[in-house]
Amino acid sequence: MRLEAGRQALRRLGADAVLVAPGDTMRYLLGFTPVADERPCLLAITHAETGLFVPQLNERQFREALGPEGEAGLAWMVWSDDQDAGTRIGDFLRRLGVHRTKRVAVDGTMPASTLLPVLRRLGGEFVDVGPALEPFRAVKDREEAERLRRSAALADEAMEAGWAALRPGVTERQVAAAILRAFQEGGAERVDFALVAAGPDGALPHHHTSGRPIAPGEPVVIDIGATLDGYCSDLTRVAVLGEPQPEVRRVHAVVEQAVEAALAAIRPGVSAAEVDLAARRVIEEAGYGPYFTHRLGHGIGLATHEAPWIHRQSRTRLEPGMFFSVEPGIYLPGRWGVRLEEIVEVGEEGPRVLSRLPRDLRVVAP
Repeated sequence: MRLEAGRQALRRLGADAVLVAPGDTMRYLLGFTPVADERPCLLAITHAETGLFVPQLNERQFREALGPEGEAGLAWMVWSDDQDAGTRIGDFLRRLGVHRTKRVAVDGTMPASTLLPVLRRLGGEFVDVGPALEPFRAVKDREEAERLRRSAALADEAMEAGWAALRPGVTERQVAAAILRAFQEGGAERVDFALVAAGPDGALPHHHTSGRPIAPGEPVVIDIGATLDGYCSDLTRVAVLGEPQPEVRRVHAVVEQAVEAALAAIRPGVSAAEVDLAARRVIEEAGYGPYFTHRLGHGIGLATHEAPWIHRQSRTRLEPGMFFSVEPGIYLPGRWGVRLEEIVEVGEEGPRVLSRLPRDLRVVAP
């Protein structure tokens, strides 16, 4: 458990309590999170105590996950479906000494069904605990790093399955289904996304994979990610069924040069903004600046998107143990797009790329 990180965040924010609902933050602090549903569930950290407010149907899961040593140091309150959740939340907060407060730090993804009863029972200011935890979550320990590497290796296998599914008449959704099967057969606990965007769909960075058939010569952006043993993957490559147009090759080469420029800039002490600008400069000088419409990257770990954030305004300085994406793209509206993405670990001497797959334009014979 990483409860001390939560307590440091509490002190940093000058708060009376940190309240966290099921999700990535709870899993980071406690080592376990149940599946979130409409039943309120809370991890509460105060200056003096740590408590759990748990629906009865999740109690056994919590106790087995935490073990005797983990559960022993926690103040428990278990509630059942025939009780009023709001009243029991009030009882729980009073038991921990959280009454009228000056400031409470809450998980930014807490559902309204949990937050509203808390708001009704506590006064004072409410703030997001996320930013205060970012410095802890952004730098991975050895075990987290190994889990990220294993997750990335599975993404490589799923990408290859997607490439193998490309053939005349296939739809975006059919390629995504092949990727989904590969992730599941490889042991993923959850497939987070399998974006397959062909032709004009590739000009939409967050296209919703559809039943559109993939035509010969169209570039196909394949952006995939899943969760393995709690840690996420994120990988993007571009393929084409048959011979690509010369412009597709040219734009792909520019995006590849942008990736290389970003990787060359990565080392401890460099600002995230410098890494973004290194890639962006390549695309701007090639005349495609207006068509690179998003930040260069994002951190990855228990969540697909977490700190550090790699963009032009970032003040973050890179540290060994940070993992983040490098994913420049060029999107030509109504025509097609190209995006290449690597997950990178910041090492003492520079970057380590997790994927073993080449970034070359993948040309699939029809």
